[in-house]
Amino acid sequence: MKKSKLNFSRKIVLLLVGSVALSLVFSFVFLYFLYKDLYLNTVRESVEYQGQRTAAHYHYGELSEEIIEKIHWYNVVSEYEVIVVDELDELNNSFPYLIGKENLVTEEDETLLLQGESIMKEGYVENFRREVIGAIYPINDGDNVIGFIYIYVPLAGLSQVFGSSIPLLFGIGILFFLGVAYLIRRIQKTLFQPLVSIQDMSKEVSKGNYKNRLAIRQMDEIGQMATAFNEMSEALEYQEERKREFLSNVVHELRTPLTYINGYTEALKNELYASPQEEKQYLETIEQEVGRLKKLLSDLVDLNHLQDDLFHFDNEPIALGGLLYETAELFKILAAKKEIKMEFDVDEELIILNDAKRIQQIFYNLMDNAVKYSHDKSIVYLRLQAVEDHFVFEVTNNGHALSKEEKDRMGERFFRTDRARNRGTGGTGLGLSIVKEIVRIQNGTFTVTSNESGEINVAVELPVQTEEHSE
Repeated sequence: MKKSKLNFSRKIVLLLVGSVALSLVFSFVFLYFLYKDLYLNTVRESVEYQGQRTAAHYHYGELSEEIIEKIHWYNVVSEYEVIVVDELDELNNSFPYLIGKENLVTEEDETLLLQGESIMKEGYVENFRREVIGAIYPINDGDNVIGFIYIYVPLAGLSQVFGSSIPLLFGIGILFFLGVAYLIRRIQKTLFQPLVSIQDMSKEVSKGNYKNRLAIRQMDEIGQMATAFNEMSEALEYQEERKREFLSNVVHELRTPLTYINGYTEALKNELYASPQEEKQYLETIEQEVGRLKKLLSDLVDLNHLQDDLFHFDNEPIALGGLLYETAELFKILAAKKEIKMEFDVDEELIILNDAKRIQQIFYNLMDNAVKYSHDKSIVYLRLQAVEDHFVFEVTNNGHALSKEEKDRMGERFFRTDRARNRGTGGTGLGLSIVKEIVRIQNGTFTVTSNESGEINVAVELPVQTEEHSE
């Protein structure tokens, strides 16, 4: 299929020009209609009326010289031409011009006239260079035809009929063209130029340049489209920055354990250790780094499945209080090492229908962050309570105060508040991302608050789904 080479602006201009052309054609057709159907019909009716009236004056009388003189006088003062003759043959002599391509009186006309019938004659007369409308009426004395009257009028041309109107129409036409030209210019400025700007910017976006923005000068449909385009570019720029940061984080998270593994493997290969204990320490370090890589890859797979809604939840009745205490036991050694105390406010009778593994992921990741980033000798508060048809799990700890940007970015892939990525605190930066996705899929809420003193509260609210309700 052949594609049109006309762009949108040219199509609009052609549409406007076509509309103007159609308007002009319509105007001339309308004028021709006025000329033909109104003016000509009016002339025909007038000729017929005047002819009948003139002929009626001479019925039952004689066509004297005095009467003929009066007719000639009428011929002078009126707009009509009148010819009066005694014999029919004299008409062709008195009007020796061809109407169309025929004489004024043909054989057929002669027959009708001698029978006392009138006839209309219309056609172009070369000598007058005009159309002529006329009629021939017989004059009779009651029984016999005693003469004939031919009344006719040369028609005025179109320019003569509308002579006073044409300059006015011409002036209106000029104003109309000026108005159309101004309209086209305004359309080009308000419609085409923004569209061209959007087209140019879309080419830049296709090249990966998301920094440019369109100037919004109007809030019509074009302005709204430009606003949406700016929002899209801003979102793409944000995603591009996040993608670069994600790739940088993946490289960083992979490079560190691989560097350890490679270094200690070389040391073992070249037997660069002083004792069996040191050799065992090297092997344990390699094992730890392999475990970190496995956890990183596992977390990435889980996160991708969650974000693509491909994860399957195995729902079963869960005693949330028992699951929380069980998860807290996993941090007993780390908490004791930092002299951190855990305090609980738990509804131990709370039972829900959910996936125990995913709920434990929420508990584990939130407690893991709280213990790792809390000050030594501080308290971590764990609260688990039912609120109407939801349950709320809150973790509150004391650490470094979070900025607004840090709070907004909590839960992004690989985002951690310790920019130095201290291996002591460790983690892949994916734990909170997994928590947020689990909460999103279950139509819950995830909130982070922090004050200037460093108190941080992370709250997860999920709907309570009981076995009876699910059935």
